[in-house]
Amino acid sequence: MVTVRLSAQMAVVVVLCFRIEAEYMRYKDPKQPLDVRIEDLIRRMTLEEKIGQMTMIDRKVASADIIKAYFIGALLSGGGSVPAPKASAETWINMVNEFQNGALSTRLGIPVFYGIDAVHGHNTVYNATIFPHNVGLGVTRDPELVKKIGAATALEVRATGIPYTFAPCVAVCRDPRWGRCFESYSEDHEIVQAMTEIIPGLQGDLPPDYPSDFPYIGGRTKVAACAKHFVGDGGTTDGINESNTIIDWDGLLSIHMPAYLDSIRKGVATIMISFSSLNGTKMHANYDLITGYLKKTLKFQGIVISDSQGIDKITTPSHANYTYSVEASINAGIDMILVPENFTELIDTLTLLVKKNVISMSRINDAVERILRVKFIMGLFENSMADFSLVNQLGSQEHRGLAREAVRRSLVLLKNGENGDAPLIPLPKKAKKILVAGSHANDIGNQCGGWTIEWHGLSGNITIGTTILAAVKNTIDPQTEVVYHENPNKEFMNSNSFSYAIVAVGELPYSETVGDSMNLTIAKPGYDTISNVCQAIKCVVVIISGRPVVIQPYLPLIDALVAAWLPGTEGQGVADVLFGDYGFTGKLARTWFKTVDQLPMNVGDPHYDPLFPFGFGLTTTPRDMKESQ
Repeated sequence: MVTVRLSAQMAVVVVLCFRIEAEYMRYKDPKQPLDVRIEDLIRRMTLEEKIGQMTMIDRKVASADIIKAYFIGALLSGGGSVPAPKASAETWINMVNEFQNGALSTRLGIPVFYGIDAVHGHNTVYNATIFPHNVGLGVTRDPELVKKIGAATALEVRATGIPYTFAPCVAVCRDPRWGRCFESYSEDHEIVQAMTEIIPGLQGDLPPDYPSDFPYIGGRTKVAACAKHFVGDGGTTDGINESNTIIDWDGLLSIHMPAYLDSIRKGVATIMISFSSLNGTKMHANYDLITGYLKKTLKFQGIVISDSQGIDKITTPSHANYTYSVEASINAGIDMILVPENFTELIDTLTLLVKKNVISMSRINDAVERILRVKFIMGLFENSMADFSLVNQLGSQEHRGLAREAVRRSLVLLKNGENGDAPLIPLPKKAKKILVAGSHANDIGNQCGGWTIEWHGLSGNITIGTTILAAVKNTIDPQTEVVYHENPNKEFMNSNSFSYAIVAVGELPYSETVGDSMNLTIAKPGYDTISNVCQAIKCVVVIISGRPVVIQPYLPLIDALVAAWLPGTEGQGVADVLFGDYGFTGKLARTWFKTVDQLPMNVGDPHYDPLFPFGFGLTTTPRDMKESQ
């Protein structure tokens, strides 16, 4: 046995070394209180490391080396930004983990988090389940259904190794001319508030006795959510995207703000600022609302994040004075800047502004504290790397079944015969010959709309799903002949004999400003298709759109009219109700105008004179219930 004797001085050095080593691990120790971990880590961080945490960049410009060199805090896939066309879940995971390895190899090993627009399912990823857009889900008025959709979406997002989604949009769309109206659940704030139940679906239910108004993410099957776009984005003049919302304080609090209160109560982890202005002040520079109201009055403790290049648009033209834009946005209270590409300009500019005391260290520390809080709550420090355990969740049959149910329940039956005519719906499954027509009858991309595979969406069969045509063929009697013709002319109609027709027409995919429309018409040759078919035989017209569209002049020709909104990949849900396997139950969550000259027009307005009022929707009885009566 060898005895080692240390001098008193050496013993002190050894003890100090052990203390330093133990202290160094405090922020990595999950047994330590959250505040202790955050404080310990911030104390160790340089200004460079803090500003890196405040920076979110697109995967297109990212690499493990860049993340390591600039201490980047977060990454994203912008619309259509993918590791490879039709990439598998495994390919996504390997990409995310490669980036994470770069972050973990930094001095402090602070993990990055990766965000993506999973706004109606994991919509950027091939073979994911695409749910109806929010404009359809609002019709269901069912918070529990939306919560289930949130939970399914979280599983599919996690299946690709991603822990964060830029959803839900809690805008209250007050004018359907707005190109983002399909991202809004309703013109009525109470429906939008109810649909914030998607947040516990995405993030998990708050545990008993959890701190109020505090961010929460419940483990590796859940994702951080993002309530957006704060605030008033759905109320811009004439529905022009990113424009100005003119409203008094009481109006703002009563229409556009309530869903944020619900989101914060439900533990939403992040809130994204709107491109739009409020009474002439750009929201990305609005100190009174971001710091004064959101952070101080509402006590929001999560991350306030910019929209993509949102700070650039503080000036007109965009990016005209970037130094001012950085100063104004950070001092207004934005914690994380979604750059997404020219990140060195942001880092250099913000660093200089801090060194010149134009932006205080206390403001930087507030931002970093919030970012680290969410990362710790996410469990990223304990479970930094994604694994393959959830890959089978992507596009699973269970999720597709849920989406099919959501489609059924989001459809609104607007007309079903008139003047004593027998209702056309439910359609008979057994018929000699039926016609399926229209630009949207056999097109998954048109069915899904914007934010699908690419930012603005795409026409064509761009991902796995069931078209309306395929759904009809799956549902009818095997002896019934189905003829598909996208745009039949009068000669074709006159030379054929059909029992009835299903015409699916609507808007082509769009998102954001591209979708702004002053006329709200459906895509050519949709009206011609309606005229040619419905003048010749009994027809049901299925409108695929992100909002109400002009239909009044053609209504007398149409025997049955269905608003299907943007139903997503599971077109079988449309056939389920058309043929009476399930009944129509949906009620309009948006007013359907007669002419665009009436807009904006919302329920409760003094000039309210709609074609179909808010809350309207005919119902039908399922065929098996009819037969049993």
